Amino acid sequence: MFQVALVSSLQACRGFGSRETEDAVTRALELCRRSAADTRAHFRTLHGLWFVYHIRAELQVARELSNQLLDLAERLQDPELRGYAQFGMGDTLLWFGELAAARLHLEQGLALYDPEWDRSSAFRFGFNCASNCHLFLGRVLWHLGYPDQALRSTKQAVAIAQAVSHPLSLAVTLSWSAALHQLRGEVGLTCEAADTALAFANEQIIPFFAAQAMVLRGWALVEQGQQETGLAELRRGLSAYRATGAELERSHWFGLMAEACGKTGQIEEGLRTISEALSEIDGNGVRYYEAELHRVRGELLLRLDPTDERRAEDSFRRAIETARAQEAKSFELRAATSLARLWKSQGRHAEAHSLLDPIYKWFTEGFDTKDLQEAKSLLAELR
Repeated sequence: MFQVALVSSLQACRGFGSRETEDAVTRALELCRRSAADTRAHFRTLHGLWFVYHIRAELQVARELSNQLLDLAERLQDPELRGYAQFGMGDTLLWFGELAAARLHLEQGLALYDPEWDRSSAFRFGFNCASNCHLFLGRVLWHLGYPDQALRSTKQAVAIAQAVSHPLSLAVTLSWSAALHQLRGEVGLTCEAADTALAFANEQIIPFFAAQAMVLRGWALVEQGQQETGLAELRRGLSAYRATGAELERSHWFGLMAEACGKTGQIEEGLRTISEALSEIDGNGVRYYEAELHRVRGELLLRLDPTDERRAEDSFRRAIETARAQEAKSFELRAATSLARLWKSQGRHAEAHSLLDPIYKWFTEGFDTKDLQEAKSLLAELR
């Protein structure tokens, strides 16, 4: 049992994907297999192993481990284990870009949750089940086109983590709530949340979430006009992130880096960064940010050469197709706005309006967010 308990501590102080964490999980799994008596310990160890492969972006292995966790929890008929297993599968499917299925599993995890688990289960598994389900459900809801529901779910996650008073659970929610603000285009709130997350992660010595916060704060600083400072922070965060053994969010972070390069005039570097990110996606299957990478590539191509409209249009179309395949309405709206803006510059107003108007009208909330405001403004110009 000591070896199993050691895993959570190493996840926090060394990193979820670190070699030390993997060694501890592997040793714990060997001990569990020698003695079949403690099946809950076996579940916790498999869960720790899932985390290692998940954070390293070895998603096919993570998916198989998620299935094993679901099967074991069902055999044991343990609601707590079933809740954590549902979270594991929902979280895994998010990064594949299988958003509707991810939503279902995360909602099932919440339905199983019992507040009595609270602090004790958080220490057993490394995080609170409900706060994590709410947190990643928020991410899924944003992608699916529900930015206000996403924000409410994320706020619930933070509130639960604060009530449980479990440091790693709180670090998780603070860091990934900053990521949601970034997706919503809320620069000031991203910077504020990232500052809070960074201070807490440094205080608790949790390098993985400190690195995340640095990346997000760097993006916000660039958006606020502190371009060189922000870009340097982004680079430091990316380096620190990978030093923990993590790979999972690199496509997202590369997208932010490419945008920052574009705003500092380093457009060719931005395009190289996008190419590297897309190449990694083809290798690891982490497709949740793929549509946005294609869109940013199109914008960078136009900045590099405003006459390169054909390749830019191809990138925007690819972004739209990818978003539609994933039911990622928020990214579809963003890519449609980019393509409609290009068509407007070419005098193709009717085509631009026909493209953008239906996706804008699909939305029922989030009209104060940057993406919807930009789409509304462009539609008014096209009319």
